[in-house]
Amino acid sequence: MDAPLWTERYAPDLADLPQSEVREYLQKAVDDPINLVIHGPAGAGKTAAVRALAREAHEDPDNDLVEINVADFFGMTKKEIANDPRFSSFIDSKRKRNSSKADLINHVLKESASYSPVSGTYKTVVLDNAEAIREDFQQALRRVMERHHEATQFIITTRQPTKLIPPIKSRCFPVAMHAPSERDVASILKEILEQEGSEYDYFALQILARDAGMNIREAILSAQTLHEKEGEVTTDTIPLVREIGIRERIEEMLDDAEAGDFQDARKTLDDLLVDEGYSGEEVLHEILDVVNDKDRYTGKEQTRAELTQLAGEIDMDLAEGSSDRVHLGHLLAELGSKGEA
Repeated sequence: MDAPLWTERYAPDLADLPQSEVREYLQKAVDDPINLVIHGPAGAGKTAAVRALAREAHEDPDNDLVEINVADFFGMTKKEIANDPRFSSFIDSKRKRNSSKADLINHVLKESASYSPVSGTYKTVVLDNAEAIREDFQQALRRVMERHHEATQFIITTRQPTKLIPPIKSRCFPVAMHAPSERDVASILKEILEQEGSEYDYFALQILARDAGMNIREAILSAQTLHEKEGEVTTDTIPLVREIGIRERIEEMLDDAEAGDFQDARKTLDDLLVDEGYSGEEVLHEILDVVNDKDRYTGKEQTRAELTQLAGEIDMDLAEGSSDRVHLGHLLAELGSKGEA
């Protein structure tokens, strides 16, 4: 999408969050900056809730909210971490040369927590998709939390709170975010479309909610796609978004990988996982839909079978909380090797 994403333009404020218990717990965390573990399914609004909390709590949230997407961060190479503009300011050339990737990760965690807030008395460090943190790094995080608890609030978001070690969980208040109802998602879409001046019918919004599996982010992006391409969100235009979804970008990513343009393929993957916030499971599901398109892989049945098997293995890895970026990148690399064969 060329236009600004509606998920950003219509990011909810704390008072707008649909779950009353979540609003209550987060408001308490504004008044008393306790550490939190926010857990729930993909698309339930965990990251949006954290950003709403930060806007309420900080006069300068752009500087006093530090977000680290764990699935992205831990999947980076040592060079990528050292050159990332978010972290490069506190990684000098000597540390770049002499540190291992593990050392750089620990250093980034410490530095992110240690600098003084720009305004107010504390800052907020968010570790998003924390199920991807290895246990040894969780131990390092525990020590950072102990050392910097007076001026830093830590918020951990995860789909799998059981992946967190007990010392981390014991230092955080748990906040459960449930999957929204169809009515919740449709109401959010209705409000956005009315502000955009877009025509819609409510039944179409219910269909979008169901098609997205009650994933708020995915439903909003689908509504934006229909608005931009058709000017309305109605039952007549729903088939279009079902055809588009993220399929066009998935096909482009797979085409790039198969042609050996791995850098372009990886950029599309990063856009989907990091910028647009799709989960690894969502991207893998779309990849499987494309891979199982017999017309696309006519004459390449062996490649299709091998990729389907590999995708099944990756699905198990993702369910165990492994790095989405690393494992999906591996699938793209395998596809590239098939293309070269």
